[in-house]
Amino acid sequence: MTHYLDFEKPLAEIEGKAEELRAIARQSEEMDVEDEAKALDRKADTLLKELYSSLTPWRKCQVARHPNRPHCQDYIDALFTEYTPLAGDRNFADDHAVMGGMARLNGTPVVVIGQEKGHDTKTRIERNFGMARPEGYRKAIRLMELADKFNMPVVTLVDTPGAYPGKGAEERGQSEAIARSTEKCLQIGVPLVSVVIGEGGSGGAVAFATADRVAMLEHSVYSVISPEGCASILWKDAEKMREAAEALRLTAQDLHKLGICDRIISEPMGGAHRDREHTLASVGRMIEQMLADVSGLSANELVAQRRKKFLDMGSKGLAA
Repeated sequence: MTHYLDFEKPLAEIEGKAEELRAIARQSEEMDVEDEAKALDRKADTLLKELYSSLTPWRKCQVARHPNRPHCQDYIDALFTEYTPLAGDRNFADDHAVMGGMARLNGTPVVVIGQEKGHDTKTRIERNFGMARPEGYRKAIRLMELADKFNMPVVTLVDTPGAYPGKGAEERGQSEAIARSTEKCLQIGVPLVSVVIGEGGSGGAVAFATADRVAMLEHSVYSVISPEGCASILWKDAEKMREAAEALRLTAQDLHKLGICDRIISEPMGGAHRDREHTLASVGRMIEQMLADVSGLSANELVAQRRKKFLDMGSKGLAA
């Protein structure tokens, strides 16, 4: 079933009429409505291009959160072979919001780590909507240490509204776990590349995306706080999320200009969910390209360049 976002309602009406005509035709072989249906298809295509040619930052947030958008599990299933998941942080529990393990990418051994939101009510609750607890970040640390020990590149897939802010998570050291995960990203002497496939929310994303190369899907977002959270703090009104989204500069295009994002991955017209196979393949090619960029560097060079990259962020703006 196609899920339409709020701003896509006119498109939903046109595509619905085309499908209704075809449904009627299937019930009565004497009716020939294909020409009318194709005319509606052309109208829908034109409207889709108009809608997606000038998305506002808030609309990009909506697309990034689309429930049918490919998630971490989809990328692992499509791009990696011999995936062997690792569970638990060897301390408290296994956090299902974070998944990861050893795998092969076109035959090359890698460690892949990502946040999984789930695809229906049951799995979303099981995965805590992609919001990791401390044990999730400690699982990621364990995986990065394993990759460093066996000289395996690390690929991270970022898709989270942010780290889980619950009482239990705070009691178990949420902020410390995020900081340790970020620190581990900066310490490992193997290539580390990251792709923001949906939402990159606050420290929950930084803990995975402090990488040699960071790519973002065209309609993904990456920010220090959600637009709703920002609006609640600044204006005491979550309904001002549109203004907050503009101010946060959270789109892939803005972040590429600021030097936070290294590469932008084009999405199919209408978003990643409209052609999942194309999106999955594009992300796979980008991961290979980014790994190739840093494959010839020594451990010391990787660590030095990675640290410099993040220490230099914002310096151009300050100099100006």
